[in-house]
Amino acid sequence: MNTRNYLKTTLLLAGLSGLLLLIGSRFGTTGVTIALVAAVVMNGIAYFYSDKIAIRAAGAVPVTEAEFPELYRIVRGLADRASIPMPRLYVSPSPQPNAFATGRNPNNAAVAVTQGILPILDRRELEGVLAHELSHVQNRDILISSVAATIGAVITWLAYLAYFMPLGSDDDDGGNPLAGLLMVILAPLAAGLIQMAISRSREFGADSSGARLTADPMALASALRKIEAYARGTPPATTNPSTAHLFISNPFKGGAGVANLFSTHPSTTERVERLERMAYGPHA
Repeated sequence: MNTRNYLKTTLLLAGLSGLLLLIGSRFGTTGVTIALVAAVVMNGIAYFYSDKIAIRAAGAVPVTEAEFPELYRIVRGLADRASIPMPRLYVSPSPQPNAFATGRNPNNAAVAVTQGILPILDRRELEGVLAHELSHVQNRDILISSVAATIGAVITWLAYLAYFMPLGSDDDDGGNPLAGLLMVILAPLAAGLIQMAISRSREFGADSSGARLTADPMALASALRKIEAYARGTPPATTNPSTAHLFISNPFKGGAGVANLFSTHPSTTERVERLERMAYGPHA
């Protein structure tokens, strides 16, 4: 299952790159260079400071082992099993049950849980959630999402440049205004949809890796059900929607059906079904 998730992510990134090449072919290197530099700078900053940005947005504070000994024991045990360094631990005051991991690599990782998640999960369920988060670190999902965000940003910049500052072969005749308008609307939309699909693929990947780390898929399945049930009616666990993809459950609630295409997370129902198949086989 993990191989399939990685293959899907690779294909989605290839599709995003193909879209970039298609739009970039409309004009010369000047616009591409402008867009690329802007996107790399913007997302490079976000990549290197992802932990600080997410922690600040969640209002999380560092905690000591004396304050949260059980949390430390669980994370240390999982980190040893995953052969990664012990991450820094934080707790957010949010009443919404949630958790996230961030950091550009395992040596600069941080894991945060909300106050709302601690009383509703038992030790087994909390271990399942934390294994999911450490899997994001181990799988370097921050890097994958940063690459996707950079390509998506370049596509958006190019779409606007192509419409407002026509470059390349269309300079002489001004191009087609309607086609340019459609590019401004459709290119960023397509890029955004692919980015959301990549995010959902990485959530499935972390579910799978985390379940293997604990050898207990149903612990995470049970935790996800509880998180969704208790999250209703509570304020979001972060003040910044751009960090929503980091959490184990979308703090701003995802949609169903077509609306799910615009969500950073798969539906809880689908995630639980996949975990059940891991635990009981394909006919679960």
